[in-house]
Amino acid sequence: MPLISKKGRSMPQSPIRKLVPFAEAAKKRGIQIHHLNIGQPDIKTPKAALNAVKNNDIDVLAYSHSAGFSSYRDKLAQYYKRNDIDITSSDIIVSTGGSEALLFAMGSITDPGDEIIIPEPFYANYNGFATANGLQVVPVISTLDQGFALPPIADFEKQISERTKAIVICNPGNPTGYLYSKEEIEQLAVLVKKHDLFLIADEVYREFAYDGLQHHSVMTQRDIDEHTIMIDSVSKRYSMCGARIGCIVSRNKEVIATAMKFAQARLSPPTFAQLAAEAALETPDTYFTQVIEDYVSRRDTLVSGLESIPGVKVAKPKGAFYCIAELPVKNADHFAQWLLEEFDLDGKTAMVAPAAGFYSSDGVGLNQVRIAYVLEEELLKEAVEIIREALKVYQD
Repeated sequence: MPLISKKGRSMPQSPIRKLVPFAEAAKKRGIQIHHLNIGQPDIKTPKAALNAVKNNDIDVLAYSHSAGFSSYRDKLAQYYKRNDIDITSSDIIVSTGGSEALLFAMGSITDPGDEIIIPEPFYANYNGFATANGLQVVPVISTLDQGFALPPIADFEKQISERTKAIVICNPGNPTGYLYSKEEIEQLAVLVKKHDLFLIADEVYREFAYDGLQHHSVMTQRDIDEHTIMIDSVSKRYSMCGARIGCIVSRNKEVIATAMKFAQARLSPPTFAQLAAEAALETPDTYFTQVIEDYVSRRDTLVSGLESIPGVKVAKPKGAFYCIAELPVKNADHFAQWLLEEFDLDGKTAMVAPAAGFYSSDGVGLNQVRIAYVLEEELLKEAVEIIREALKVYQD
């Protein structure tokens, strides 16, 4: 039998989706599941985006430019300017989701065997994207006790080698909800300039900053224009996860020219989804005002509920819509599966994402879960009670 590649065999499973078969089996048994495992907002997609697809008069569903429609890129540039990010449409390549933008970025600046440094825990698919490009992830651990703040810069410098090509951050963070301060972004800017590295910033949750805090983009650090690459997406911003439209943004012309080769190889991003994304940019700011109010209320409901459970620790998120909770269990992976296979409370259970999959360091995060607070408050309250009662009877 022909052998599967080493790369394919080492490709990690998604901690977010690997428990789906157990959830499907539970649903067949009549169990209602509260999905806390995946960042799929229940917020309604802006009608303008949906209407752009419903009401178009396209006769031929043709390719777009490989970089995406110029009209969409022009509107994106205007959107960024409103957010104090001064770029032009030529600095933007539209991608099939933020995931493809990350693949373009890694493919453009790294070679097999190179290293990228990432504060962990981090979005699990960064591991997968690195594996796909033959890269080694070098983690720098942030901790729940410190709220998952940026680790000391000295910890980064210890890990920099001749193979290091980039530092990758997610701001605000998935899975932690941590929002980097202006000072932390400035520290990273000094570091990448000193060591001549790239700084890749996944900023897809930009709008979701809470408690009066502001998001600080790496693109505002003009002294490192040649070092910065921003990843973005409409998925979370406009509750359009199924649109699969993102972009890679950089003022480094060589990066964009190289990423363009990858974009040409996949031909073009999807046409209908670009139409929807372009229309979504007309969404008024009041949309985000209400959405942020909803998420803050949900966050507070979830965090206070989790903190009331004996033995549970949680870091209060400052942005995005995720938190990491530490449970009084030895193996959260087993606990998450047990919730789906063996436990219910009045015919209901909860699905969480084991957090070990958001680390690349062995043996870290084994008793942690990531929870996405994308459900209505009453459902979050029910989910907390399910976890509370489950922990009373669960045995490792």
